[in-house]
Amino acid sequence: MTAESVGASTQGRVRLSREKVLNSALALVDESGIGSLTIRSLAQAMGAKPMAIYHYVANKDEILDSLVDLVFSEIDLPSDHGGWRVGMDRRANSVRAVLQRHTWAIGLLESRTSPGPATLDHHEATLGVLRRAGFSVAMTAHAYALLDSYIYGFALQESALPLSGPEPVADIAQPMRELFSGGKYPYLYEIATERVLQPGYSFGDEFEIGLNVILDALEDWISHHSQ
Repeated sequence: MTAESVGASTQGRVRLSREKVLNSALALVDESGIGSLTIRSLAQAMGAKPMAIYHYVANKDEILDSLVDLVFSEIDLPSDHGGWRVGMDRRANSVRAVLQRHTWAIGLLESRTSPGPATLDHHEATLGVLRRAGFSVAMTAHAYALLDSYIYGFALQESALPLSGPEPVADIAQPMRELFSGGKYPYLYEIATERVLQPGYSFGDEFEIGLNVILDALEDWISHHSQ
């Protein structure tokens, strides 16, 4: 008896497959966070019995490995088209966009010890763009670590900011103004009133500024070290 027929006969309300199990797990953690994921909670979300899930995944660790790979599969593969800098810029923005959809994944993308094919393809493509651009092995490692530290760090900070929620900016702005307006925190008051709390301000606009600073530094770095 195949895994599909076992899953179908074990419960009558849904026909299971590995793809459905993983996509359901992804939807569950997107909605409720990574802490909500257990075999039992996943089975309940699918209208299945927990034992039916085990026909498609061995345990929670296998689900987590697969979820990380699904996230990597959504990130655009870097390419040499337009040059290494364009490739790294596109990659950075794609990673950020994917992590905005899957904020739970920020701390997991580099944590798994059994990477899947999409994860490996992504890393190989990124390394290839940098190496073909003339970065040495050591410089490639430095550049990759620098870029990912910035991208993941920005994504983490962006996901935690109170101004990114559904509350109107005005509802958050007034308490902040009152907190900073006593004269003890002049620089906090200045940046809050003249920058952060201005109409149209978006913390996300800072991403490209910081990314360009890093890419400028790497471009200068490789031009000096390749001579």
